[in-house]
Amino acid sequence: IRVELKIVSFGDYQEPSNKRVRPLAKVSSLVNLISPSKNGAVRRFGQTIQSMSLLGETKSPGMSLKASSKTAGPTPTKRRNSTLWSETLDIHQKSTFSTKEIKRQEAIYELYRGEQDLIEDLQLARKAYHDPMLKLSIMTEEELAHIFGDLDAYIPLHEDLLMKLTKGTGPNGTVAQIGQIVIDWLPGLNAYKNYCSNQLAAKALLDQKKQDRRVQDFLQRCLESPFSRKLDLWSFLDIPRSRLVKYPLLLREILRHTPPDHPDVVSLEKAITIIQEILSEINLRKGESECKYYINKLEYLDEKQRDPLIDNCKALLCHGELRNKSGLRLHVFLFSELLVLTRQVTRNDRNCFQVYRQPIPVWDLAVEDVQDGEVRVGGSFRGAFTTGEKAKNVFRVSSMDPSHGQSHTLYVNDVYHKQQWLNCLRTALAQQQGPPPTLQQGEAIRAKLPSSTICKEDTDENCPPASGPTLRRQTLSKTRLDRKLQRCIKRKETGV
Repeated sequence: IRVELKIVSFGDYQEPSNKRVRPLAKVSSLVNLISPSKNGAVRRFGQTIQSMSLLGETKSPGMSLKASSKTAGPTPTKRRNSTLWSETLDIHQKSTFSTKEIKRQEAIYELYRGEQDLIEDLQLARKAYHDPMLKLSIMTEEELAHIFGDLDAYIPLHEDLLMKLTKGTGPNGTVAQIGQIVIDWLPGLNAYKNYCSNQLAAKALLDQKKQDRRVQDFLQRCLESPFSRKLDLWSFLDIPRSRLVKYPLLLREILRHTPPDHPDVVSLEKAITIIQEILSEINLRKGESECKYYINKLEYLDEKQRDPLIDNCKALLCHGELRNKSGLRLHVFLFSELLVLTRQVTRNDRNCFQVYRQPIPVWDLAVEDVQDGEVRVGGSFRGAFTTGEKAKNVFRVSSMDPSHGQSHTLYVNDVYHKQQWLNCLRTALAQQQGPPPTLQQGEAIRAKLPSSTICKEDTDENCPPASGPTLRRQTLSKTRLDRKLQRCIKRKETGV
């Protein structure tokens, strides 16, 4: 008997790999929507739930695990089943289908498997997070209800779609027509309106509770457990929202692989239209909820700062952290009716936004794109830049109302967010345009306005032409003046 012995040197010996496996099902989250943004403009949820950016200060799950992974070995991550529909067939069955039909069934199967994963995650959120925290008195029942909403109520909704797809599957494993199945099921998604509208406040409460050591310890232990797939609690709570925005994409993918003469084409197109309408309604509700949330966070040093228009604001178009010419950090809110500059402060352990200067009505707003290099150190941006450096990514907003006399030069971190701010501001100005006032109404109000606000095209050299891109402060073009007169009429009629 020949025995071979192989001596392994220490250099050849390899320790078990500690490399963490990336989860197969990566879920987009809302961790950028609650706390103030550090990167400039942030679109509101109401514009599109695909771009939900709720501001958050939570780090990625991978970052939070770095410290603990040094002392304890990595926990194997629970992996999702990634089997394709074609892999469930044997060679003979697969040969009976065309390539086009296989791709169509793969797309349908992706929809089916996604519903299975969603149900599993909803059940997990309840069993692994909600129930233990309630049993251990880590949070109260009211707090948990506010954070988790009615997640349990949505499980039967998605189980219903699974059941319908199962019934629609033929003996050969294919779904002949899925369009009408989805059309009959989609109206149930309206139940998510309240859940999505509450997400901003829910995320704020969750971030607040994370300051509690018991909550922090519990969530960290869950994050390190295999069932979490390295996802934090908010990622699980955000899964329904991320699933909603995937439905149009999934249906379009099915339609893309459906032959033009297939009877399912018309139904799929109708289903896509229905889901887009549902998402638009959810966007609207979410936008109104977000707008109200931040309005309630505003604090006024003087009650005179509270413009009556704030109560008419139904949409938050854009908000984020900027710097003014003195280097002061300001959190700026562009509502549908007002531009509000604030400073983030803490009052009685409550984060709020203290209004800085007088809010500027959108119809009194002038916007100027300041070219790079026009503002230098020692001028407008003392303290904000190093000596001799040119200022970049700057724009200026000002009020054309002489009683305000405001002008704010604002600095953004990068050119992308500068352009985003300019686009939002110009969109807000365009939305304020409407039919001009009647001649008699216009002349009556024109007579009451200070002479400095009226543009005399023949004599005032400071008045730019009506087609000019920029208006100087305390001067109005004829078009902008008509809009101002119209607003005055509207205020007079409504008694505001």
